[in-house]
Amino acid sequence: MSVSENIKHFLSTEIPSNVKLIAVSKTKPIELIEEAYQSGHRIYGENKAQELAGKYDALPKDIEWHMIGHMQTNKVKYIAPFVSLIHGVDSFKLLKVVNKEGEKNNRKINCLLQFHIATEETKFGLDLNEAIEFIKSDEFKNLNNVNICGVMGMATYTENEATIRSEFKELVYIFNELKQAYITSSDFKEISMGMSGDYKIAIEEGATMVRIGSLLFGARNYNK
Repeated sequence: MSVSENIKHFLSTEIPSNVKLIAVSKTKPIELIEEAYQSGHRIYGENKAQELAGKYDALPKDIEWHMIGHMQTNKVKYIAPFVSLIHGVDSFKLLKVVNKEGEKNNRKINCLLQFHIATEETKFGLDLNEAIEFIKSDEFKNLNNVNICGVMGMATYTENEATIRSEFKELVYIFNELKQAYITSSDFKEISMGMSGDYKIAIEEGATMVRIGSLLFGARNYNK
């Protein structure tokens, strides 16, 4: 099937209407994203700020761009003028930089707080106590150019479904804890979890966004 057909198939049979499909277009050429765009899909995810900025310049402006990779503070400026959602805010330091760049661009930037739910040490993310500590601070309350819309997490890369499921359950627990006691905004509603290998479990456990690349675009090009 073509990329366009893959997306249509996913949206019609794999992804419930209450879950957003983030088509992960990282490392993929403009032409392939244009083909995906022809299917009517408008939400794409990238993991490198400068590559994302280049694609934003080259492609139609009704695309909703999501930054899904690890975000370095010195790269925020490249995407701050247009990015729809930053999934991977994994430190208070980064959140403050996003706020500063939002202020410069006279916009409020939507963000998800990334939590470390996997057993792998290589994955990035906050722990719940760390997040609560800065959320309760006056400094956090004065960040007027960021909008915390939910949480994000990456499960362990494993064949063990029980492990994956328990990690997704942990992220949902974190979301609920924050929602009930600390971030009561109606915008705080997103749980971004699940990728090509584990999106079905993620949806079962309450994901509102899944990030799928290889099942839509084919195997990732690791040379880039």
